[in-house]
Amino acid sequence: MNRQEIIRKTESFVQDTLRGSEAGHDWSHIERVVRNARTIAAGEKADPFVIELAALLHDIADSKFHNGNEELGPERSERFLKGLELPAGLVDHVVNIVRNVSFKNELDPSKEDSFDSIELQVLKDADRLDAMGAIGVARAFHYGGYKNRALYDPSIKPAKKQSKEQYKTSQAPTINHFYEKLLMLKEKMNTQTGRKMAEERHAFMESFLDHFYREWEGH
Repeated sequence: MNRQEIIRKTESFVQDTLRGSEAGHDWSHIERVVRNARTIAAGEKADPFVIELAALLHDIADSKFHNGNEELGPERSERFLKGLELPAGLVDHVVNIVRNVSFKNELDPSKEDSFDSIELQVLKDADRLDAMGAIGVARAFHYGGYKNRALYDPSIKPAKKQSKEQYKTSQAPTINHFYEKLLMLKEKMNTQTGRKMAEERHAFMESFLDHFYREWEGH
């Protein structure tokens, strides 16, 4: 089986698995992350095949939609890739990227010395870029509505330094999420291309928040 056929089979598997998913973590999200990853990888000495597979599989079972199970995504990815009879080293690399790509893992001190690779760095940037800018604003409020959260509550201040568990269980208003994650992403970019792409998206979010607060106060 050639690489093109493997990618096609992976695309089909992910589309079928994510059918009916919440709109911020659906097939369209996967497509955007794949495009971001391709753009970033073009300027890096990274394996484009590993990146493509990992980008397609990275949200195959997001833990927040599966009772907090953080191993379901890696397990599904591994089972699928082994079914394609791919080399063990390739499977392990992709599965480790799926396991480590999430932002919340960086809030866990035990993850400090965990797996890393240039392909993981590219995919982290690609995924985080989709949480920024106009798309990031849309996704944040869509998910807030999905969870029936308040848009904004001036009496509830953002918790900028959270543990992984606090982050996972937060029920804070959607605006708080900008300070607890989204506005932090620009400084967490790993690649030069990712940093450059993040600049404009970060500026858009700052402008959005400025407008939001002025409109909230009736200006």
